[in-house]
Amino acid sequence: MNLGPTQDANRLFATDPAQRRIARDLYEGIAGLPIVSPHGHVDPRLLADPDATLGTPTDLFIIPDHYVLRMLYSQGIPLEELGVAARNGQTAGPATQTDHRRVWQLFADNFFLFRATPSGLWLADELREVFGIDEPLCGGNAGAVYDELVATLSRPEFRPRALFERFGIETLCTTDDAADPLEGHRAIRASSWPGDVRPTFRPDGVVNILDPGWRDRLDALSGATGREITRTATFLAALEDRRSFFRTMGAVATDHGVESAYTASLTEVEADGILARALRGEATIEDARRFTGHMLIEFARMSVDDGLVMQLHVGSFRNHNSDLFERFGPNMGADIPVAAEFTRNLRPLLDRFGSDSKLTLIAFTLDETTYARELAPLAGHYPALLLGPPWWFNDSPNGMARYFDQVIETAGLYNTAGFNDDTRAFCSIPARHDVWRRASSNWLAGLVIRGIAGESEASAMAREMAYGLAKRAYRLDGGEPNDA
Repeated sequence: MNLGPTQDANRLFATDPAQRRIARDLYEGIAGLPIVSPHGHVDPRLLADPDATLGTPTDLFIIPDHYVLRMLYSQGIPLEELGVAARNGQTAGPATQTDHRRVWQLFADNFFLFRATPSGLWLADELREVFGIDEPLCGGNAGAVYDELVATLSRPEFRPRALFERFGIETLCTTDDAADPLEGHRAIRASSWPGDVRPTFRPDGVVNILDPGWRDRLDALSGATGREITRTATFLAALEDRRSFFRTMGAVATDHGVESAYTASLTEVEADGILARALRGEATIEDARRFTGHMLIEFARMSVDDGLVMQLHVGSFRNHNSDLFERFGPNMGADIPVAAEFTRNLRPLLDRFGSDSKLTLIAFTLDETTYARELAPLAGHYPALLLGPPWWFNDSPNGMARYFDQVIETAGLYNTAGFNDDTRAFCSIPARHDVWRRASSNWLAGLVIRGIAGESEASAMAREMAYGLAKRAYRLDGGEPNDA
């Protein structure tokens, strides 16, 4: 495919000729490495059926992508006009636009909004590199691009399994509710297709006792394990049962999304009391905070026992727009970062397990101010703790550069966990990894120019950042922490 007019082979590299040359050499050495995607939100059903398709261009690029939705919504475009259906059959507000061609035209008319954003980089890369659309999308060519995409998406080589192989994905991990029966994963494993797709155990739905759907999810957990959950002992046993099932299905990690990194141990009596109040619908905000903090320590204990890597995503105020949440549900682009604190909040967990070689805890934050002040020093000390890559709002060329500058000096490269794309948009996976590989190559070239690292060292570090760190952090290299 030809590079479009907005695409530069040296994109994201420094303008200094010497640094650019080194960056380009480093990038060319890693650009073709397989993709390890150890954390993301791709629906496994896409890959369960060999005849599955990616749907319409609107299904693919707009409706499931909260990055796209939030930008267009910020300009006053209702989600209904973008093809997003209200949940639970709600009829308040305008009718949902079901003509995907009209949704696409609206998207193209406003594509300029994504200029100079990471979403703009990813979207342009997908259109060009995956689908061969060299002309920048705009209102004037929306119809022609839509027709071309429809024709392309109908071809067998653009089915999800074929693209998985074309993208060079070595491992893809999804994120799944604790009670999920993992039917999509079962179908993948039962087929002859060799793609490595693994579930990730995410118990947030049964831990967040103030979540509107908490009781339903708890009942689902009870049904999946055959345990009546009225005490924390049976609650913990049910979670351990599910973790064991997830491991048999290939899981290597758990994932925990919390607003605060607060951890603290409760007595059994205290935990039982909070659970009882939650079951009666009487739990308080303080109950929820203490219960979540206690459960994080329990999950660390479980990871020591069963070897699942523990991911901790901190600092998102979920569903900030209450009206949007009521009408459409979560993941509509209304999650907002908040300040975070790790040094004191993580200490109870790290006091118990921070030096245990059987635990790998990967911490992510939306609060960049904690990188140099807290997270890098913590990861530079505790053997169990690794730093995850820049996440969500920080997953950008500038965010990556800030991360490298603030973290590596103190933590060292080998106390970080490489890159993960954390995406729901399947076709953006190679684009996101390409941005990381370019940004890291450029940063490493700067070290070479300043005499901090030699070119051979930078080359080895580039490979680690693109591939090796993530494989080892998530124990995808065959390493086991114990005999479990």
